[in-house]
Amino acid sequence: MEFIPVRKKEDIKSGKDGKTYILFYKKGTPNSDCAYDNLARVKDAKVYTVDVNNVRDLHQIYGVNSVPSLVILKNGKVQNIVKGCQTDNYFSQLIHEEASSYTSGEGKPQKRVVVYTTPTCPYCTKVKQYLTKHGIKFTEVDVASNPVAAQEMVRKSGQRGVPQTEVGGHMIIGFDTQKLSRTLNIPTE
Repeated sequence: MEFIPVRKKEDIKSGKDGKTYILFYKKGTPNSDCAYDNLARVKDAKVYTVDVNNVRDLHQIYGVNSVPSLVILKNGKVQNIVKGCQTDNYFSQLIHEEASSYTSGEGKPQKRVVVYTTPTCPYCTKVKQYLTKHGIKFTEVDVASNPVAAQEMVRKSGQRGVPQTEVGGHMIIGFDTQKLSRTLNIPTE
């Protein structure tokens, strides 16, 4: 992991794939230190860091209202904001999404999985933990900070509540382990 401390927006450069990762954190607080430490274990990644103890104006530019928050930019625009301390495995899957080697029980590549969440939703956390536990690669979309994604989610499912998990174009509403297991070929416990 390469951490690059920044103090102003001009210090942040896009990666070669157009993606940029910025960790907003408050050094010395448990959640922020947890996020920082777990991100530090991710290999072959570059993350810009903004310690809000020292830099007070960048968070507004990117819509960050709590720390820790990992902001994901695609071609300079906010694609997603992941709040809180996540596991190093989760951060690694998030940053290296193309590197997943997971296959279904039939040896086929894993279907695309998108989990629509909000930061305050406990069942959203349970869905993410369940998928991570079973080695399922997924992309998280925080619909509280991304109104366009929220509209897209409602268009696809007809529902506003979260969590919602899209698996290969099929929407699963709520934390439903039976449907998730069946749809993703996860062995039942």
